[in-house]
Amino acid sequence: MSAEQNTKKRLVVLGGGESGVGTAVLGLKKGFDVFLSDKGKIKDKYKDVLSKYEIQWEEEQHTEALILNADEVVKSPGIPDKAELIKALHKKGIPVISEIEFAGRYTKAKKICITGSNGKTTTTLLIHHILQKAGVHVALGGNVGKSFAMLVADNACDPEKKDFDYYVLELSSFQLDGMFDFKADIAVLLNITPDHLDRYNYELQNYTDSKFRIIQNQTEDDAFVYCIDDEVIAKELSKKVIRARQYPFSIKQKVEQGAYLENNQLIINPNKTNPLFMTIQELALQGKHNIYNSMAAAVSTKLVEIRKETIRESLSDFHNIAHRLEVVGNVHGIEFINDSKATNVNSTWYALESMTNPVILILGGVDKGNDYSMLNSLVKEKVKAIICLGTDNNKIIKAFTGVVGTIMEARSAKEAVDQAYRLGKKGDTVLLSPACASFDLFDDYEDRGTQFKQAVRSL
Repeated sequence: MSAEQNTKKRLVVLGGGESGVGTAVLGLKKGFDVFLSDKGKIKDKYKDVLSKYEIQWEEEQHTEALILNADEVVKSPGIPDKAELIKALHKKGIPVISEIEFAGRYTKAKKICITGSNGKTTTTLLIHHILQKAGVHVALGGNVGKSFAMLVADNACDPEKKDFDYYVLELSSFQLDGMFDFKADIAVLLNITPDHLDRYNYELQNYTDSKFRIIQNQTEDDAFVYCIDDEVIAKELSKKVIRARQYPFSIKQKVEQGAYLENNQLIINPNKTNPLFMTIQELALQGKHNIYNSMAAAVSTKLVEIRKETIRESLSDFHNIAHRLEVVGNVHGIEFINDSKATNVNSTWYALESMTNPVILILGGVDKGNDYSMLNSLVKEKVKAIICLGTDNNKIIKAFTGVVGTIMEARSAKEAVDQAYRLGKKGDTVLLSPACASFDLFDDYEDRGTQFKQAVRSL
């Protein structure tokens, strides 16, 4: 080993997915001795990247001798802090951080960061869409799109390229947990409802504290955009010292600086001058939850002085992502909607709230400490049957026995779709909105949604 290699800091990356491989490449470009380890199998497309950059890696194991000698560790958001390996790293005093924390060190670009229990992907994509339409040199990353670290590696670290002016980053609570010195120039907090409580000792306050890390390190030069209608956020504000400029949005009350709804018209006015007016009928995304998402996106982009005509046009022509209230098709008068990305109860609540026809609801998967009682009134009002799509459906069956007349079980997307089709009649909607994670029967929510769509098309 050369003296130069001896003096290199050792960076260990745990997890060989999108964020892990991006981190490994960035670490290499910044002069680290990099090693990547994944307890599962690494996809071929990521192995190809690791091989291209000659980064050492292992899969289907964590070799402690190659990990516990790290100067710093970047871990996948999916690895909990209570994992034995993470405990061992903490015991040795080795810093364990997130990809976002690591990548943020190597770019001077402005960062617009979005979190919340629901709507963060849609809002992130909306903000990115508006900035792109305005001709801003902007990148999309974090929990959606490309790895933030890989974007930084490919642009900020390349002397032949210009770094982006803005990064729009969707941040999960798990990513926020591993962020310490990172700062958002504009922090957006959409809502806080019980989610991932299994990772937070089933304490909502722990999860809330995690979400509020979005504003850590902010100064009076930064902006905090948030939903004042959310009870958890509103209560938490009284406990926090918030240094950033605050821009609330609401559909229930008038706000001085931010956004609000009045007579079915959005008023976007973060700077108290030159407000943007837009009717809710003009929005590409309908439903109460999407009014909030559109408000958050409009306030955030108006704060960076995007023309209101561009914002209005972008909010009118935006196309949402796959697996989020995606209309798959209509078979003999029965509509099929794929909302596989609804991995918590609140997302399913929003989906049901936007339904106008009788619903056959496909629900279930890996329960994360869900409280299904919040769905009761909507299920009574709108749902004619529930099909449980999971390996253990006891909690769902118990929650809705007596609330809905028909409850069935399925072990595959095809079986669920076939059952729903037999139960349905013209004018009904079959809604896949599981309220649960997917990895008992599927690779991820995308796999679940894709199999659902394939099953519908095979009818």
